[in-house]
Amino acid sequence: MAPGKKITARIKRTLPVRGPQAPTLSELMRWYCLNTNTHGCRRIVVSRGRLRRFLWILLTLSAVGLIIWQCAELLMNYYSASVSVTVQFQKLPFPAVTICNINPYKYSAMKDYLSELDKETKKALETFYGFSEGKSKVRRSVDEWNSSGSDFFQQIPLLKFEDFSKTVTDFHSGQKRKIEGSVFHKDSSIVNSGDSNDIIGFQLCDANNSSECALYTFSSGVNAIQEWYKLHYMNIMAQIPLETKEKLSYSADDLLLTCFFDGLSCDKRHFTRFHHPLHGNCYTFNSGENGTVLSTSTGGSEYGLQVVLYIDEADYNPFLVTSTGAKIIVHDQNEYPFIEDIGTEIEPAAVTSIGMHFTQSRKLSKPYSDCTETGADIPVENLYNKSYSLQICLHSCFQKAMVDSCGCAQYAQPLPAGAEYCNYKKNPNWMYCYYKLHEKFVKEQLGCQQICKDACSFKEWALTTSIAQWPSAVSEDWMLRVLSWDKGQKINKKLNKTDLVNLMVFYKDLNERFISENPANTLVILLSNFGGQLGLWMSCSVVCVIEIIEVFFIDSLSIVMRRQWQKAKKWWNNRQRERSGKPPQAGDLERQGHDNPVCIDEDLPTFNTALRLPLPQESPLPRTPPPNYSTLRLETAFTEQLPDTLELVIPEESSERA
Repeated sequence: MAPGKKITARIKRTLPVRGPQAPTLSELMRWYCLNTNTHGCRRIVVSRGRLRRFLWILLTLSAVGLIIWQCAELLMNYYSASVSVTVQFQKLPFPAVTICNINPYKYSAMKDYLSELDKETKKALETFYGFSEGKSKVRRSVDEWNSSGSDFFQQIPLLKFEDFSKTVTDFHSGQKRKIEGSVFHKDSSIVNSGDSNDIIGFQLCDANNSSECALYTFSSGVNAIQEWYKLHYMNIMAQIPLETKEKLSYSADDLLLTCFFDGLSCDKRHFTRFHHPLHGNCYTFNSGENGTVLSTSTGGSEYGLQVVLYIDEADYNPFLVTSTGAKIIVHDQNEYPFIEDIGTEIEPAAVTSIGMHFTQSRKLSKPYSDCTETGADIPVENLYNKSYSLQICLHSCFQKAMVDSCGCAQYAQPLPAGAEYCNYKKNPNWMYCYYKLHEKFVKEQLGCQQICKDACSFKEWALTTSIAQWPSAVSEDWMLRVLSWDKGQKINKKLNKTDLVNLMVFYKDLNERFISENPANTLVILLSNFGGQLGLWMSCSVVCVIEIIEVFFIDSLSIVMRRQWQKAKKWWNNRQRERSGKPPQAGDLERQGHDNPVCIDEDLPTFNTALRLPLPQESPLPRTPPPNYSTLRLETAFTEQLPDTLELVIPEESSERA
């Protein structure tokens, strides 16, 4: 055998075998864990104690599982993005449509309740403008008004202001007088530049303190008469029971003539009666009260709601409403229809087409915005028994303040528990209190705007309205005859087209727009940013961070605590020894160690110099144990020797022959 091969074989036999040449899998895995850059595997091998090793095994396996899961998600997302885009047509739930006649109650049925008020109103019009039924319009003097002294004018006296001053003429008594109080111009904040004779209004005073008064002026006599009439009208209606008011208003048979939805016929059974204090009996289509919400699968006017309404203009209250037609509102089944706030007016003798676009919005609550999910966190009682909205909160807050301040509830809003509507007999001061409270509400001094919040989720239907004349001149005759027959009247008595309202409500398309707020920074993004910075600047991973925490916090803290414990134990032993008066034992000195006076430098002593070092006094001579010669033999790192590391033995005879 050549000398070089002999040296190579001897080196292979004496040096330990590493890496892929390891004889067993356990040795191979140990080598991998000690040499890999994966921190968790190395910590499994070098960790001391079974508990710590078990924790590192658990953390490493968890990290491997998360990696496999995230990689599978990434692959699925990658391949799912490669599919073609498909367009799906879906059914949209049809919203609830609430329809009201602009005139809340039949005037013929209300005459017994409003006869005195109407009589006094006509007298006021005659005095103001010379208005008299069947007579010429000649303005009369106030002195010519022979009145028996009505309670309506005593409670709210109508006044004419002289030259923008606080000198007024009382139309009831005809006397001029000076008045005091804050002046509120109801039409606008701009000072009226017209004739002073056109400025009229009324005065409201505190019943408990006659010096506390408020003056409300109007630049138009129409507005003044209507506001004055409305105050007395609400006072009268507040004293009529709800069952009676429902009978005085329009029934479904009175209001509905024809009905179609999604190409199919419908009738009054698809409508739910809803009584509104200011609009009387209203009817809601698709209210969802029976648990069924209708939907439509096709857009267009032919597949929506089509109704023809009979409004009966001749039976309108001439002083309460000055326009004819109907009022509708499109809303969700769980929302309250605020007809007086956001209702859409539909004119008669015309067909009104309302196209809808559906939008669903979703906002994030705290800490992203100051909205509320259900309104449970708002300290205001919901008086409407519907899902929370900002309008419900504001109206409920004002009604609660009205009950607390004035002792009664305002007629146009629902009643709180244990309260009753305001009227002159029981609450003579309610009008003055109501106007003062409403002034604070408008100026945001009542606190309702600060308490109430927007809803985080809401539905909205954007409406596009178009109007066309209906019926046409060529079809008016036969159509009115047929509708009159359907109405049950005699054929020779046709309906008037000004009594009819044609309404169509439909989806323009079935595209549902969903607007939602998403946080710009989430926990996933935060961890990704942290991981990117740690990987970019320190080549760290989550396992590396855990390793740093273990070494620099857990291990370092344990070392510091162990040293402090040893110092405390040493101090305690010395203290006990001082109390007992015993000298320190030799064994204690050996365990404690000593300083060598010979070693004055910082270099470690060699074997020879260590033998010459003097011993401390009264200490036994050190003895060196004999060496363990078996440790001087070179052993391989493994119990078995691989065949390729054995030395090739050549017989001597063969070598001599060579």
